[in-house]
Amino acid sequence: MLLYMSNSDHQKPSTPLHSVSVAGVVVREDGRVLVIRRADNGRWEPPGGVLERDEAIEDGVRREVYEETGIKVHVERLTGVYKNMTVGVVALVFRCRLEGGHEQLSDESTAVSWLPADEAIAAMSEAYGVRIADALTSDMAPHIRTHDGRKLTEPAGN
Repeated sequence: MLLYMSNSDHQKPSTPLHSVSVAGVVVREDGRVLVIRRADNGRWEPPGGVLERDEAIEDGVRREVYEETGIKVHVERLTGVYKNMTVGVVALVFRCRLEGGHEQLSDESTAVSWLPADEAIAAMSEAYGVRIADALTSDMAPHIRTHDGRKLTEPAGN
């Protein structure tokens, strides 16, 4: 759902509001990646969620990964920016490395697992599997992609 602010005093068009989320693609030394099965929709995804208004971005990544999995991470680098064109969510995805903790379930996850990257990608919709693939590339520049919640889409004008 997109929300709009009306600015009738200045007669400017409405400004769209976007939700910003963060996620961590946590990679262990053996190359396995941390994934969760979400409690709300049963889908496999990298752990993540909505960035709090007063929260630094990397703090949000660490908090979300820990809350959903019990795993503490070091945030290494931004690997992608993804916009869900259907609901207006912009996700910042970071490659992370394991620092400690142990796997545990939360209200937001019904399973927490370390999977080989190819299995993790295959278990997810295209819009989420690509986040793991992008995080595992050696590209230092972040990938920028749009999707509809399941499939990648072309941005308007392309």
